[in-house]
Amino acid sequence: MSAGTDNAVALTVDPIACRAHGLCADELPEAIGLDEWGYPFLSTGSIPRKMLRRAKSAAAACPVLALRLTHTRG
Repeated sequence: MSAGTDNAVALTVDPIACRAHGLCADELPEAIGLDEWGYPFLSTGSIPRKMLRRAKSAAAACPVLALRLTHTRG
């Protein structure tokens, strides 16, 4: 696969499933913030390769699996 067709990875949150535990923001504060009620808001764009392992940990830390890594064309 050439560099121009690599898949980028982004975080998405299911706002219906999210219960505002905040564990995701503890795992990856550079890309996930919390609003005044504890619900996450995500930085835009793809996750840098150097933060991918921590992004996977943040998604795995969600007790209701509302946070997901999605592959996009990058």
